[in-house]
Amino acid sequence: MEKYKQFHIILRTLTLRQSYEDIMRFDKKTLYYGILGTWIAGIGRYWDNPKVEFLQKLGVGSVIYIFIMAALLYLVILPFRVKNWSYIKVLTFVSLTSFPAIIYAIPVEKWTNMESAIALNKNFLLVVALWRVLMLFRFFKVSTRLADTEVITAMLLPICGIIVTLTLLNLEKAVFEIMGGFRDTTPNDGAYAVLNVLTFFSMLLSPILLCFYLWAIYHYNKNISSRSEEKIE
Repeated sequence: MEKYKQFHIILRTLTLRQSYEDIMRFDKKTLYYGILGTWIAGIGRYWDNPKVEFLQKLGVGSVIYIFIMAALLYLVILPFRVKNWSYIKVLTFVSLTSFPAIIYAIPVEKWTNMESAIALNKNFLLVVALWRVLMLFRFFKVSTRLADTEVITAMLLPICGIIVTLTLLNLEKAVFEIMGGFRDTTPNDGAYAVLNVLTFFSMLLSPILLCFYLWAIYHYNKNISSRSEEKIE
């Protein structure tokens, strides 16, 4: 059983059943499997797209992404001074969220017409996005042991920030095509409308989430200080 420990942990993480002990057992092998899965998902996303660059076809972009995303999530929780909070464990988790993205490699356009393929790819995007958000909530909740409101705020803030940043950089179309796996065509207006709605609400929520986030940090650390003073007395 010990021999397959990493696979057991990965399966529990993907099925939203991971425990605090599972996270503490993240090791180098778990990270290596996660990076391997990220690389495979990155290759699968572009394997039949002749328009992408060579490095994208090699899956390098996906591997670089998890290091950046892990740093962002690590820094968001860092002010709460969570016990055993480490960048390596966050990186390992983020690498495991790449596994659901392997679904993007399914070449649905080869089995159906382009309109149906676009609709399927859009649904794949929504399913994978929801799956990853649920995984992130479970990871934050179990590993930080923060209150639900603090977890949700810390989780949504970087997500909304990324969406707003990409919009300001005018990259939303490229991101939607890449994440959704659209190939050699442009998504219809309905597909872009989904991203536009997300962008609109992200812009509205970002300043509100930032205020809640700063208040949560202050309130959390104030409670810690109060409990420490009570113990001293």
